[in-house]
Amino acid sequence: MTTQTPSNMPTPEDLAQIIQAYNTVTERLQKTHEQLSGEVVRLRKELASTNAQLQRSKRLAALGEMAAGIAHEIRNPLAAIHLYAGMLQEDLVRMKPQQDIASKIASAVRGLEGIVTDVLTFSRELQPDVRPCNVLELVARAIDMQKPAILQHNIIVDDEAVDDELFVNVDHELMHCALTNIIRNAIEAMSSVKDATLRVSTECDATEQTAKITIRDNGSGIDTDDIDRIFNPFFTTRNTGTGLGLAIVHRIVDAHAGSILVHNDNGAVFELILPFEVSNTAPQSNDTQADVPQGVLL
Repeated sequence: MTTQTPSNMPTPEDLAQIIQAYNTVTERLQKTHEQLSGEVVRLRKELASTNAQLQRSKRLAALGEMAAGIAHEIRNPLAAIHLYAGMLQEDLVRMKPQQDIASKIASAVRGLEGIVTDVLTFSRELQPDVRPCNVLELVARAIDMQKPAILQHNIIVDDEAVDDELFVNVDHELMHCALTNIIRNAIEAMSSVKDATLRVSTECDATEQTAKITIRDNGSGIDTDDIDRIFNPFFTTRNTGTGLGLAIVHRIVDAHAGSILVHNDNGAVFELILPFEVSNTAPQSNDTQADVPQGVLL
């Protein structure tokens, strides 16, 4: 008696195809799961970075308000001291040693008044007057401003642009101030470095609709413990300057709805990320635009 396989029963070849299809689907699901897991990790890191930047911006705003209150309180007494020191200089014209002391007092007060001015500038709301600007020209202008220091320290400048026609809407003077401060900072970090090289690159991200300006030096870099505090007002590792330079840079970039990142890579690396379009929605203040000093020391 011969046993026949029912016609609706799968053959070994059918089973092999089913198993192969199952394995293929399983493999694809595994790859998709891995991709989604990687995307979740990336988004979590991005969210953490965004939250950190938001917290930093809030902290800077709070510090700015506090600093402004202190600056206003000491401005009038400083003006009085400066006035009386000047009067003493005139009265002591025939008493050279005493006149020199009065002159030193006046000089010290001028320095303090400069700090007060920087503090008030930092605390003031910024309302960028945005206009289309060629990023390459903006960078070239900032580098040119530092030409004397670049020549003095024999620094090699390596500037490269992925897109020569990259435009962003920014406040020319505010962004010039930000770039100048960062470039000056890089130059000072390489003052005693052999074969010092300043590298500035620009590129666009069409997907994110942003432009990125990267400024890097080959100095000693930034201490790991200092990176999280580098944008805090009055934080400085130098003997000169107010420690407001990078804090002001951060506020300028914030006012343009951008972000600024810093890390070490054979030196310090600053990345400015700016959106192509910036809406003029900054909070109103008593001044139409903050008068950011071009000579703020970092």
